Amino acid sequence: MIEARGLTKRYGSTVAVDSLSFTVESGRVTGFLGPNGAGKSTTMRMVLGLDRPDAGGVRIDGQRMTDFATPMRSVGALLDAGYLHPTRKAGDHLWALAASNGLPRRRVGEVLDLVGLGEVAKKRVGGFSLGMRQRLGLAAAMLGDPKTLLFDEPANGLDPEGIQWMRRFLRGLADQGRTIFVSSHLLTEMSLIAEDLVVIGQGHLIYQGPVGGFLEGAAKRWVTVRSPQLEAIALALRDQGAEVVPVAGGSIDVVGPDAVAIGELAASLGATLHELSPRQASLEEVFLQVTAGAQQYRAGDGPPPPPAPSGGAPS
Repeated sequence: MIEARGLTKRYGSTVAVDSLSFTVESGRVTGFLGPNGAGKSTTMRMVLGLDRPDAGGVRIDGQRMTDFATPMRSVGALLDAGYLHPTRKAGDHLWALAASNGLPRRRVGEVLDLVGLGEVAKKRVGGFSLGMRQRLGLAAAMLGDPKTLLFDEPANGLDPEGIQWMRRFLRGLADQGRTIFVSSHLLTEMSLIAEDLVVIGQGHLIYQGPVGGFLEGAAKRWVTVRSPQLEAIALALRDQGAEVVPVAGGSIDVVGPDAVAIGELAASLGATLHELSPRQASLEEVFLQVTAGAQQYRAGDGPPPPPAPSGGAPS
């Protein structure tokens, strides 16, 4: 379990993290979400003892990071897959880490096989793809067989098969009772992996709890309806106060009544239903809605229009 209480970190006049408190439970995958500049990386570095908080503190299974005599046996982390020296061989890199924490050499081969890199143990990492570096970073995090693991964008650079493998990998670790804390911008993927969420914006906690609770509290819900008698159904729904939105392709989205109520209404009208689909906003849509006021960096609406042709006024 990770327990953060009142974490605060300032860089000059900038407050990166402000009185942030949250808990990451064991045996579950907890997603760590926030816009760019929200303070996620700074928070993870404070959890690992790499940055010192100006206020507050973190306990991992009741201890500070500095209390662990051999940290890799208790906590594993992958924050940056690009830190590797390009001329070092994969196996040698892991052996140096293992030796520093008193871990047996056999663990090098075990973790390389675990992440699918057993055949490249003697290859120099300078020739590795980003996805291979990510896997090597995961192997390093697993060297001490730790109970607590922190990953920052672990699927970065992985192909679709690798992302699917990562999903199974993280879920399997949680099923073993480990504490898994994962930061990612792949919100669709996070919705498939995480059971809990910690969402922050501008250094403040926005939400902590189950993924379902996050969606329940903010997600828009509607029912998509298709029918040969669509106009009659839409008119009756509007008469009852429902919001009815026409959709391209010959259907309507209905906000208000649930699918059961709409089905009963259609039956009373003698209407045939070709589709009656309850829908809900995705994790990505809810995230953008909830963090709309906490975006530090905003993109424009799109590229500027092309310049008008020379020799005449724009049409």
